[in-house]
Parts: sequence; C-alpha cells; structure tokens
Amino acid sequence: MARLSARRIALKALRTWRKERRFADSIVSESLAKAELPDSDRAFALGLVYGVLRNLTLLDFWIGCLRASRVNIDLRDVLRLGLYQLFLIKTAPHAAVHETVGLVPQRQRPIVNGMLRAAIRRDSELLARADAEPLFVRTSHPQFLVERWRQHLDAQHAEELCKWNNLPAPVYGRINQPKIDREEFLRFYPNSRPVARNPEFIEFDVLPIGAVRQGHCYIQDPSTAIACQILSPQAGEKILDACAAPGGKTGYIAQLMENRGTIVACDRDPERLQILKENMARLGVGIVHIFDHDWTGGHVPAEIASMAPFHRILLDAPCSNTGVMRRRVDVRWRLQQGDFPRMQQRQFEMLRALIPLLAPEGVLVYSTCSLEPEENEQVVRRILDAPLAMRLMEEKRSLPFRDGFDGAFAAKFIRSAEHQPVASGDAGGMIRAYARRPI
Repeated sequence: MARLSARRIALKALRTWRKERRFADSIVSESLAKAELPDSDRAFALGLVYGVLRNLTLLDFWIGCLRASRVNIDLRDVLRLGLYQLFLIKTAPHAAVHETVGLVPQRQRPIVNGMLRAAIRRDSELLARADAEPLFVRTSHPQFLVERWRQHLDAQHAEELCKWNNLPAPVYGRINQPKIDREEFLRFYPNSRPVARNPEFIEFDVLPIGAVRQGHCYIQDPSTAIACQILSPQAGEKILDACAAPGGKTGYIAQLMENRGTIVACDRDPERLQILKENMARLGVGIVHIFDHDWTGGHVPAEIASMAPFHRILLDAPCSNTGVMRRRVDVRWRLQQGDFPRMQQRQFEMLRALIPLLAPEGVLVYSTCSLEPEENEQVVRRILDAPLAMRLMEEKRSLPFRDGFDGAFAAKFIRSAEHQPVASGDAGGMIRAYARRPI
C-alpha cells in the first residue's frame, strides 16, 4: 500500500507538471510535504517523477511501438510510469504491472494491463529498437539541443553530455568553515567524503539534514566555486553580488573574506531573497546587506549607489541552465532555440548596468551555469567590443563530461584605471550615459 501511495503521488506530480508547467522540483516538494510516507517511499516517489521526466521521449517511443492508435494523455502518464519501472529501473514485472494498473479507473485497466504485459513479452525487441533510434530519442533531449551540442562540442561529447544529464545527481556540500573546520566536520559527519580536487567540498550519500540546519555546510556543486575563486575577494573589501539568491556563492564569498568587509547581495525575487536571508543567518554570515533589485530595470536604488564603488562585483547571471540539467530535470523541456540570444541580451544589459559601480582596477566576474556560447564566450566578446574599458583576465569553465561536475562558466574582467569611481548617488546617471552609447 505504501508503494501504491508513492506511485499515486508521482502520477499526480507528473500531471500537475504537465498542466501547470511549474518547475518540477517545486511540485515534487509540495507533493511530498503533504504526504505521510516513510523515507524510502518518499525517495521512490521522487525517483519516479524525475526518472520519467528524464526519459519522456524514450518512454513515448515505446508507447508508440506498443499502440499505433492515439493514447489519451492522462493514460500516457500512467504508461510512462509503468514502462519506466519495467525497462529503466527493472522493477519486478508483477509488481510494476499490478501497481500501475491500480492507478487507473476500472474501465482503463484492461488497456494498461495489456500494454504493459505486451512490453514484458517484447522487452528484448523494444530495447533493441530503442538502441537503434537517434540520440535525442535514446536520451530524451530536444532534437535542437542535441544538434547544437554536436556542433559546439562534437558528436562524442554531445552524447556523453546527454547521458550525464540522465544520471541521478550526487549530493555535494561546501564545508562552512567559519562555523566548523574541515577536520572536525569529517569527524563529526563520517558519512561525508572529501572531493579530491576541491578540499572545501564534500560528497554525501544522503542529504545531511543536521549539518545543513546547523550551518555546518551548504549544499552546492563544486562547479559553483569557480566564480568565487577567480573573484578572489579579500577581507575588508566591498563586494557586490548582483544576483545572489539563494546564497550559495554569497556564503562562500563571505568565507573567503573571513566574514570581514561588506557584501551587497541583490535579487529581484522577494521569496528567494527571504531564503537568502535565512541561509545567511544559518551560515553565520554577518557582513551581507540584502536588497531587492532587478538590474535590467535601469535605475539603481540610492541605497546601493551610495555604497559604490565596489572593489569586486559578481554577476552570476540568469541563464538557460544547460550545465545543470542533471539537477534541474525539466529544464530541457522548457528551452526553445530563441532563448539563447534572448538570454544573451539580458545578460549583457545587466553587465552594462553593473560596470559603472565598479572601482577603477576593480574586478568583475561574469558567470553562468550554461554551456552555450551565446551566453558565455559571445557575452565576453560583446563586453570587450563595447566602449566599456574592460580587460579580460581569464576564463574558466567546468564541463560535465570532462570534469565530473555540473557545467559552469566564469570570466574575470578588470576595469581600466582611467575610469573614475561612481560618486554617491550618481550610479543611475552613469548607467543611463552608458546606455546611450552605441554598442
């Protein structure tokens, strides 16, 4: 009965996602919060939802092999769940069929039962037919994404990336050293494993609720460290974290600053800002000033402008998230080809708004969790080609198929010394002046 409840929760979550187009993680969190399930069944429900979303095209291919006529969309959701269990997580056939059939009204049970039993009889054939399909079917990615990755990365790496995106994401955390040092953390949480190439990060088999609540660690992928490390914040400096929520990079910047100096952290989403505040309190960060601001709006609030110029600015820009598809399982189904140039324009506008707030010889780091050249290298080129007096110092990136972590990109700029610092309250005027210049 508990397994049946997990399946019903998964089915309801999948239907909600399909109808409302909200983010899957939000829907799943809401669904599980209302459910009274043991941990094992909560994990089972979560795995079903994410597993189906990662394999939609492949599951629909098998449904098409089993039934030539059109399948009702609500019935399709059930069949996806059943076939995912049979073929991809190898649930015992009797249990997979029996429990999945129980999810539908009596009148639909013969159809579901017949199709799933046919799938069991034809399993070798169906698996072989899937193996012969194009990469976008086998790995359930939009065809246009696979084609552009083949162009930008090459065919082998595109395939490796697609397979990577369909793997369950490991749980990584950053040790919050202002509260607990590395050796003490590893003694206190013996189930944690150090990440070889970044000693401040650890890997867990299970989310360490206690460590998170006490502020001993913050859950984030090691790839997120790249932007903070090349930003190289120093104790006593003034830092602007332009898109800070939910606060993983902000907390790490504060740690690198030894919690001394000033961090101005902004975001445009009030709910995410509240999470940012809670995270900073939990981590024991006391140098952050939090503001609600959208950098595409043109006007800089006087409270922020009065704190300029900043020694360093981090813009962890909103992006397509193609580097973190393993974690954000439904991102692939949201993207369209026109999103990449649209995101680039938004990212460039944000950078152009931030540069007047940077001190001469100050450092600006632009980062994304995207793998797309439109959002990375092409944005860098636009900054260098524009009359903004910025010098590129270095670029770093994390490629999942090469580095074993999420995808990320970061570029470090220095502002030329001939530009004068922003006078208190004058940031808005300087931004408007830059906006009038031809690009």
